[in-house]
Amino acid sequence: MFTLRFDMRAPAGSAATTDLYGAAVDMCEWAEDRGAVIAVLSEHHATDDGHLSAPHLLAAAIAARTKHLAILLAAVPITFWDPVRLAEEISVLDIIAEGRVSYAFGIGHRVEEYIHFGVDHRRRGKLADESLALLRELLQGEPVDHDGRRIHVTPPPVTPAGPHMLIAGGSKAAARRAARYGLGFISQVASPELKVVYEAECRANGVEPGMVQFPVEGAPTTVFVADDVDAAWQELGSYLLHDAVTAASYRHGDDSVASISRASTVSELRDASGPYRIFTTDEAADWIRGGRPLPLLPLCGGLPPAIAWPYLERAATASQRAQETQ
Repeated sequence: MFTLRFDMRAPAGSAATTDLYGAAVDMCEWAEDRGAVIAVLSEHHATDDGHLSAPHLLAAAIAARTKHLAILLAAVPITFWDPVRLAEEISVLDIIAEGRVSYAFGIGHRVEEYIHFGVDHRRRGKLADESLALLRELLQGEPVDHDGRRIHVTPPPVTPAGPHMLIAGGSKAAARRAARYGLGFISQVASPELKVVYEAECRANGVEPGMVQFPVEGAPTTVFVADDVDAAWQELGSYLLHDAVTAASYRHGDDSVASISRASTVSELRDASGPYRIFTTDEAADWIRGGRPLPLLPLCGGLPPAIAWPYLERAATASQRAQETQ
């Protein structure tokens, strides 16, 4: 049992983007019957290393090549999207994937992206609320009167009232937004206080709390499975470090996010035993037996597919071993 995450970073000196995108689709097709439970696609814009900016397109390609693999777009910064256009893309993708795509909406955390889209960063909370309210209404499949115009999103999604949605974030405002709209909540920080806020706001709004997900303290967020851990760190270290350093640079000193490492060298990254880990096959199988899926980032930092495939194959072997002994 493992998850697949793709952000499609391709820094200078890494694999070609055409190879990476093709491999992401191939890996999802190969892995869906070998222990993969979900493919998670992230979204960022105007990055130096070409982070995935159009997750709907990649999700459509993955959906076309798979039969039952769940796909999650997380987090989609709703403040950068026209809600009408977003509703249309969600509806068509829901048809293509036959309801297998879900969404975690956030508000973004990079001012550079707000500049990129010409959106006022100071209004992000208000914009998110307005867009989310209209989006949910548009996905009902009926005409909507809004600001003096009639909007009718067609074709409607195959999932009644639209696909599954959640709110992602690490603030009380995000927890309250999830509760206000009766949505589940994915927290980026391990904060019991946020869970209390979310559940209290749900009750105040007369809705049952939805699905909640909080990071487990000390648990990795990016795992590779190797026969020789020392050799793997030599082979993978620079790619993992690029991912870690770049992700940390987006957070401007915010160390509360569970997936962030402040390591500046490969040695520091390894010694921290934090978000980035390399397991043996036995360790990976033990991890899965504990009821925890392996969080894989197979093409981390633009890792060439030829190098990435054996690590994915060993993760699938660990998943099979764990299943056989449970």
